[in-house]
Amino acid sequence: MLSGHKQRLLLLLEPGLRPAGLGISRSIPPAQQRSAGVATLGWVERCPLTPFSPQFGRTEVIDNTLNPDFVRKFVLDYFFEEKQNLRFDVYNVDSKSCNISKHDFLGQAFMALGEVIGSQRSRLERPLTGVPGKKCGTILLSAEELSNCRDIVTMQLCANKLDKKDFFGKSDPFLVFYRSNEDGTFTICHKTEVVKNTLNPVWQPFSIPVRALCNGDYDRTVKIDVYDWDRDGSHDFIGEFATSYRELSRAQSQFTVYEVLNPKKKCKKKKYINSGTVTLLSFAVESEFTFVDYIRGGTQLNFTVAIDFTASNGVPSQPTSLHYMSPYQLSAYAMALKAVGEIIQDYDSDKLFPAYGFGAKIPPDGSISHQFPLNSDVENPSCVGIDGVLESYFQSLRTVQLYGPTNFAPVINQVARLAAQVTDGSQYYVLLIVTDGVISDMMQTKEAIVNASALPMSIIIVGVGPAEFDAMEELDGDDVRVSSRGRYAERDIVQFVPFRDYMDRSGNQVLSMARLAKDVLAEIPEQLLSYMKSHDIKPRHTDPQ
Repeated sequence: MLSGHKQRLLLLLEPGLRPAGLGISRSIPPAQQRSAGVATLGWVERCPLTPFSPQFGRTEVIDNTLNPDFVRKFVLDYFFEEKQNLRFDVYNVDSKSCNISKHDFLGQAFMALGEVIGSQRSRLERPLTGVPGKKCGTILLSAEELSNCRDIVTMQLCANKLDKKDFFGKSDPFLVFYRSNEDGTFTICHKTEVVKNTLNPVWQPFSIPVRALCNGDYDRTVKIDVYDWDRDGSHDFIGEFATSYRELSRAQSQFTVYEVLNPKKKCKKKKYINSGTVTLLSFAVESEFTFVDYIRGGTQLNFTVAIDFTASNGVPSQPTSLHYMSPYQLSAYAMALKAVGEIIQDYDSDKLFPAYGFGAKIPPDGSISHQFPLNSDVENPSCVGIDGVLESYFQSLRTVQLYGPTNFAPVINQVARLAAQVTDGSQYYVLLIVTDGVISDMMQTKEAIVNASALPMSIIIVGVGPAEFDAMEELDGDDVRVSSRGRYAERDIVQFVPFRDYMDRSGNQVLSMARLAKDVLAEIPEQLLSYMKSHDIKPRHTDPQ
């Protein structure tokens, strides 16, 4: 997987704050700590999981007012896939001491950065609390994206006479793009799709931000490797070539042909010429819209949950069951729901989440269902917040009989029907499927995913327990796009991860959930953007207030 989706934001405190001299804190688990700039009002602190420790930043002091308008702002790196908690502390500064404990505490406010971004016009008002028996006033925050290189490149390449690597057949070529770093190393920034059984592939056009390709340095080296795809992951190296953004951009007026060279072959064979050629067919540059642009424009994320209630999970009353409700800790199912849901709920204004189960016999007649509402309300399967989802999940464990098989297609089709009703960019649907085993309806699920790939929708699949999940990798189209009956998915909309890869060895559940959420949510912003771009949907502009 590529790196997470980062954007740099300016956090502002607006007039309407009461009272004066303020602070901001940022609470992040140790594994997620990142440095950030400051400047707006008060203290910003980062902490491990509990007490807030070192100061992060501070505003200027505004004299003699209960409604200060601070000049300094905070610059924060925003990561959609992380829970970035903020704390603001307000003080009345009545001396020249830099020691905050010497001043009068007037109140504090807690929030997640995602709540600020996800609120209307990215402006959030919160009451100040912390002084017993007193109304402490309110704090008003807004967030803006810092401008930077926002150009996006769309290019298409083909190859000719590549080396044959497969014993039976030709080759299955794909390209890997690398950006050069200041220290001479290279970082992967894009992979093309695989074109099967050909030495003369034509890859689909793809888009990539200029900052991802060269970090805004038009003369920085871009290295491109050509590989032959193998099912077992041991892809064969065909060759490589190097270029730069400036050189690539010349293709706007002419074709550019690159020789693909294999250094080992070049050293061994005196008559070696090349391992084929790659031609840049087209190269176009346009301004890029960001995830924040769409959220600020009013796009809502609609979160739906589907939970595996098949018998392979074990009897819920037994400690060996993956659904076991221990009084001391959450099950892997509950952790997955909480980890992903607590971040996404910041971007859903009504906080109502449809939640389904599949693979169980349900009352009153014991019929098998692959799409039953956890709250038992067929007309309205929505639960209030993630706590409501968890409550309905625990209640279902007491009322249904775990059975089988493991079918994904019904619930995918259900969410797809909702997504098909609103395709104007105002709504984007995220389906979380939590499962313990091998899928039973692979053909139907692939068809459902191919159909859903044209809709404003993403699917996250979290595998829990010790099972082998090889089949699930087929659904995650990072390497080979999902296909059904000769049709390929328009976009990669599926992200699969096994939860065991994120479990903290010391048993820290909060850290495990943070790791899981960071990885499974990292692709959502790019998937949303790919839908908007493929349908030529631009962010809505809101009137300033």
